Amino acid sequence: MITPAYVRTMAAYNQEMNRRLYEAAERLTDAERRREAGAFWGSLHGTLSHLLWGDSIWLSRFSDWPKPAVPLKESARMIEDFAELAAAREQLDAAISEWAGSMEEAWLAADQIWFSASAGREVAAPRALLVTHMFNHQTHHRGQAHALITRAGEKTGDTDLSLVIPAIVGGGFRPS
Repeated sequence: MITPAYVRTMAAYNQEMNRRLYEAAERLTDAERRREAGAFWGSLHGTLSHLLWGDSIWLSRFSDWPKPAVPLKESARMIEDFAELAAAREQLDAAISEWAGSMEEAWLAADQIWFSASAGREVAAPRALLVTHMFNHQTHHRGQAHALITRAGEKTGDTDLSLVIPAIVGGGFRPS
């Protein structure tokens, strides 16, 4: 399904897009970031906080990263201070990149077993599927955050994977 190279690519994309989102969000006022915007997690701040929660819970299942201190339903309010949220995001993105850098085919091919608090039971699923889900979840909520940032008048630059990854790894499009 996926390869270690895919995991590393998506981790790099995640890190770069979060950097861009947080830089744009930082240019907004705290009131703008916290304004109820009709997003699933309410505000831009709530969406960014939930996204941090989601990445934290998945990385805690995949590695020795600590689980979030709050349940899913409280994820939008996990970290109230924006500077603290931004610092936690940067730290988590570095950990995701480090984890991705050590990825091996055999690990991806195995099943993951964990206790799901939301399901209320132990569950098992293929790791490759779960890692794909983690990156898909990131993209989904970053898209919401991007829309809220754009609506507030800020810009993040390109968001297309095919444009972002070559720019951060120093490559570019190859002639066909």
